[in-house]
Amino acid sequence: MKIVFAQLLFCCFYASAQDVRIINSANLKCNDTVWVFKPSDFNTKKEYAAVFLLHGHSANYASWSKLADLQKLSDKYQFIIICPDGLKKSWYINSPGNKGWQYETFFMSELIPQMKEAYHIDQGKMFITGASMGGHGAMWLFLRHPDVFLSAGSTSGVLNLRYSGFRKTTIADILGAYSDDNKAFDDYSVVNHLSEIAGLNKQLIFDSGTEDYLYITSRKFREKCDELKIKATYIAQPGGHTGGYWSKSILAHFSFFAGLAGNKND
Repeated sequence: MKIVFAQLLFCCFYASAQDVRIINSANLKCNDTVWVFKPSDFNTKKEYAAVFLLHGHSANYASWSKLADLQKLSDKYQFIIICPDGLKKSWYINSPGNKGWQYETFFMSELIPQMKEAYHIDQGKMFITGASMGGHGAMWLFLRHPDVFLSAGSTSGVLNLRYSGFRKTTIADILGAYSDDNKAFDDYSVVNHLSEIAGLNKQLIFDSGTEDYLYITSRKFREKCDELKIKATYIAQPGGHTGGYWSKSILAHFSFFAGLAGNKND
């Protein structure tokens, strides 16, 4: 029934500026639903910059559409905005112990190629960002594949998995039981992978509300960027770990990406 419903949604949106697509993945135990926002004047003869927008824990592919006017942002900046489903608790990574939970491989080898083919995406202008779990996922995928993305962002991101409130539950389901000795929590924390883009002249944007329990992870991420001389725009501002904060903070990410893409329209 879920597949039929999504197919009906796809039919309804196809004639407009939005599509809902289902990807039958070989790397996941389930299908993945993707909501795509195109500029209202989408032209198949043009190439477009793209923003992959990742949701947080327990959310889904439609969650960002409730926090921000994605169609307005697509029209304003001439971006293709792609909202995949993170399956509530995928953390956007490959599980080292579960061959049926390979989200990173799905993203890079299935999702991106299909989006490129369908939407005339400029391969030199692909961006990725997200909130909370999605902030971790965006930075993880960017740092693992810096040749694919021009830049990345994170808002309220879980930039060190050891600080997450889910470290003993859904993260442990993927990486094994949480403990000081389980080094997987360090190996999969994005703060420990920043050295992989040192010297590549890449730019990042990330932020956190000062009342967010994960504020410390963004502050330490900034310190690591400074140490490695990585060009980073860091924003610390009042706010907590909430959708209300993200609905405002994400706007700076789109403006930042638009500047890098040459689509500035503020």
